Amino acid sequence: MTTPAAAAPSSPADSHEANAHANQFALLGQRRFAPFFWTQFAGAANDNLFKFAFTVMVTYQLQLSWMQPSMAGLVIGALFILPFLLFSATAGQLTDKFDKTKMIRFVKNLEIAIMLIAAWGFVRADAVVLLGCVFLMGLHSTLFGPVKFAYLPQVLDARELTGGNGMVEMGTFVAILLGQVAGGLLVAVPQIGHLSVAVACVAVALIGRAVAQAIPPAPATDPGLVVNWNPVSETWRNLKLAHENIVVFRSLLGISWMWFFGAVFLSQFPSFAKEVLHGNEQVASLLLMVFSIGIGVGSLLCETLSRRQVEIGLVPLGAIGMSVFAIDLYFAARGLPAVPEMGLGAFLRQSAHWRVMADLALLSLFAGLYSVPMYALIQLRSQPTHRARIIAANNILNALFMIGSSVIAGALLGAGFSIPQIFLFTGIANAVVAFYIFMLVPEYLLRFVAWVLSRFVYRFDIRGDEHIPVEGPAVLVCNHVSFIDAVLLMAASPRPIRFIMDHRIFKVPVLGWLFKLAKAIPIAPQKEDPAAYEAAFAKALGVLREGDLLAIFPEGAITRDGALQPFKGGVMKIVDSARAEGLEPPVIPMALTNLWGSFFSRIELRGGEPVAMVKPFRRGFFSRVGLNVGAPVAPAEVRPELLQQRVGGLLHP
Repeated sequence: MTTPAAAAPSSPADSHEANAHANQFALLGQRRFAPFFWTQFAGAANDNLFKFAFTVMVTYQLQLSWMQPSMAGLVIGALFILPFLLFSATAGQLTDKFDKTKMIRFVKNLEIAIMLIAAWGFVRADAVVLLGCVFLMGLHSTLFGPVKFAYLPQVLDARELTGGNGMVEMGTFVAILLGQVAGGLLVAVPQIGHLSVAVACVAVALIGRAVAQAIPPAPATDPGLVVNWNPVSETWRNLKLAHENIVVFRSLLGISWMWFFGAVFLSQFPSFAKEVLHGNEQVASLLLMVFSIGIGVGSLLCETLSRRQVEIGLVPLGAIGMSVFAIDLYFAARGLPAVPEMGLGAFLRQSAHWRVMADLALLSLFAGLYSVPMYALIQLRSQPTHRARIIAANNILNALFMIGSSVIAGALLGAGFSIPQIFLFTGIANAVVAFYIFMLVPEYLLRFVAWVLSRFVYRFDIRGDEHIPVEGPAVLVCNHVSFIDAVLLMAASPRPIRFIMDHRIFKVPVLGWLFKLAKAIPIAPQKEDPAAYEAAFAKALGVLREGDLLAIFPEGAITRDGALQPFKGGVMKIVDSARAEGLEPPVIPMALTNLWGSFFSRIELRGGEPVAMVKPFRRGFFSRVGLNVGAPVAPAEVRPELLQQRVGGLLHP
């Protein structure tokens, strides 16, 4: 599987901006991102302003014999999701075929037309017209979804994807919150509530379209695509297309599970506030606000915690937090006494309710840490020509999982489960699903271990990581100082790395299991096991043939005295075999620094033999180690002596 590079920024000026910006907030000052961000923000706000105002109107103001107030939210939600099932596949094709900026402007024009119809429906208090507009706004969001996530990797580089996705995720949830608050307040204004909502919906649509005019061009990635207008066959084809890259497909399932998880909580907030917390509508709104802020904060934290790379090691951390605080929410809410309905002030005066809000804030924060790296991974590893259709497949799966969430939650309530028990069930189910996903795709778990080691056991400084190719095959050569060298190299690369490692290291407890999960290639000395020796090189060639990164420690063993040992000729055998097949993989020299003397290095003496892992925390936590990455060496120039010289120079740059 070849990892595609994120497309370059759209102009030289933007390229300078890409390299110059210090953090994700700086993107808001750049044309390639800011107009797009505010366009999607306005769209999400308008969706929710319209839907929530309509829900409140049906629930409290209109008396409809054919739709009970208790069913209004369910009907409106189902109508909004339906277009995702019907038209996502078509939307993905259109996004790949046409300029994404033109698609965005078309969608915003459509939004203005829909909101004009909705304004007429609000003024006339016509629920049938407004239900039709709910379906049309669902169509609007269906068309915008693939554009939203396919646009980002076309204008941001790989180091900006996590921050850009975090900003979009944060903006979306803030827009949802503001839209719902505005919709609820405006529709309740005496005499002019319906007119106020009508004017607001049209105004926000016009603002979104005006901002969209400033989005720079984003050319089509597959202009020759012939659109298949059959939604059923195209939906099936999209899912098969996504399944071709198994890591991407399982990431799609992971994101869809997050929407299942979130939908359980969002759908139960009104009932949870009323029946369990004994609060009024203001309390329900507070829960939504806390949840939205948590998602936003978690999304923004991703760039800080990931060193501005696509760090999927955050996904297991997010999954753990989601389960821990969902389960604690059950215990926090279980023993609350039955009291008369409380307003917001009375609710906040009770200390037990602060634990409930903390659990909601933290489980949503960890949901942000869980989802943003997954979105970035899908964008980075999907083929650019098919990226929008992969996102469309994700939207289809999201819709199915959200519908499944409603069905299962309804069945549990019907079976006599309380709302806190549903939260407990969801938290436990999340742990089971996460464990299953991480066993299917061990890269998540491996990157989590690497992330923990490089941030909590060591202070890991990386220099020159721009020399690691973002696409295509390459051979990484590094000095071998400790038993966790491979784990630290994983932490430094946004792409997966396959390692050739001494077969004896697979017998080390825990580490051996991790390296097996990482599909490391065991190698034995040629004199000891000629068959295993040749098999290792055959597998190594297969890695390069697939366009992936291959790492080798040319010293052949972990150093026993901290000094760099002579490089052996295995790397030459790999490069020569690759060149014989027409491949020209660059060789990237690397040097791990300050790792000698750590717990995992062979610094202790036992019976006169140097051994590792004897004195835990012998240098304490956060001891400083580093990785220096040098410029690539062309395959034709590769010699063991030259590589040893380059790596030695990186040890003391």
